[in-house]
Amino acid sequence: MQDLFSSNARSQAPLADRMRPRSLAEFIGQEHIVGEGRLLRRAIEADRLTSSIFFGPPGTGKTTLASIIAETTSAAFIRMNAVTSGVGEVREALREAENRLRLYGQPTYLLLDECHRWSKSQSDSILPAIEKGVVRFIGSTTENPMIAMTPAIVSRCRLFQFEALTQADVETAILRAVRDEERGYGKQRVFIDDDALHHIAQVAGGDVRSALNALELAVLTTPVGADGGVHVTREVAEESIQKRVLRCDESMFYDMLSAFCKSLRGSDSDAALAWFARMVYAGVDPRIIVRRVIAHASEDVGLANPTAMLQAVAAAQALEFNGMPEARLSIAQAIIAVCESPKSNSVVMAVDRAMADAEKGGFQPVPVHLRDTHYAGHEKIGSGMGYKYPHDYPGHWVKQQYAPLEARGFPYYTPSDQGQEERLRERRKSRGIDDSASTKET
Repeated sequence: MQDLFSSNARSQAPLADRMRPRSLAEFIGQEHIVGEGRLLRRAIEADRLTSSIFFGPPGTGKTTLASIIAETTSAAFIRMNAVTSGVGEVREALREAENRLRLYGQPTYLLLDECHRWSKSQSDSILPAIEKGVVRFIGSTTENPMIAMTPAIVSRCRLFQFEALTQADVETAILRAVRDEERGYGKQRVFIDDDALHHIAQVAGGDVRSALNALELAVLTTPVGADGGVHVTREVAEESIQKRVLRCDESMFYDMLSAFCKSLRGSDSDAALAWFARMVYAGVDPRIIVRRVIAHASEDVGLANPTAMLQAVAAAQALEFNGMPEARLSIAQAIIAVCESPKSNSVVMAVDRAMADAEKGGFQPVPVHLRDTHYAGHEKIGSGMGYKYPHDYPGHWVKQQYAPLEARGFPYYTPSDQGQEERLRERRKSRGIDDSASTKET
């Protein structure tokens, strides 16, 4: 039973906290995991949820769903934060859970917010309790647990990925807050224009908490009109919600960088520019982006269009000389050049074959005719004897042994039929190199 003070505290809580769904019926979004008939929903309704990790962007309902579990379960519920909870506090909670289970047969849910912040020793302290069923662990995190958490605890939990809510979901949450008479603004005359509603939901980017905070600020700071109501217009909405800050933790950074690289390889200029813009917006160092452009100019374009490398290196120089934001134009030019170039991975395949061959060892001396001749007396030991100077021959080329004697697995380099490499194939064919033949196994 709540007393007067707790009731006052509740009424003064932020709108986002007051409007937190109290049941699965009120829960918004995440239909792929809590929709009718889904595994997680069935487990919650049957009070049989096993140790789990909820992960996904902020404001998508991870903590809310854990709170719903706490309200609906017959088990005890303990909530901790990985930032402030030490090993001692965890052990005390585990002792209480074990006593509760042994004496009363009552299980205990242990919710750990920001669970990726736990150290290995903290994670290890809870493993035996999870294995024995002393606690049902629920971890909540915005990070990818496969990267940010210890494998031992991840392997003992069921993973549930939360997705950013749709704009329609966020609009539903806003309208619910406007109309709710108990926890929202239903007893006040609050009106929100459609374009204001759409703007808040769009800028919130799937984060209900951010959207409700914006609505609360708009209502609290907008004067009551002549009709006795608060009118939230598009202008008020724009002032009430800040420009969306793109979340870019370690996992998101690598995901976006991967998408950018795959877009370069896939010749999609628009997609590559979109990921480039998002990474810059999120504060990613543009030098990291340019390094990838340079790498892919060789890895995915190579000699099919050698000028792509020139564009990429020029972008790096422009970034060094001009800095941002001016260099964004040169970087974008290089991105488009790499995307729109004919594609060939012959360079990376060639160097990979050469490196694999070198790793096999068995090195023999350099052939005599290829040895160094820059010093006086080299002819006395035969260095350089028999070497044919290519410029003395027609076409400035002559056939002779250049490769290490132990080298095998040729050809390393096989030109593709893309771009300028098609001409290279013809030139090599005139020299007796058949690139149409299959590469021999190394």
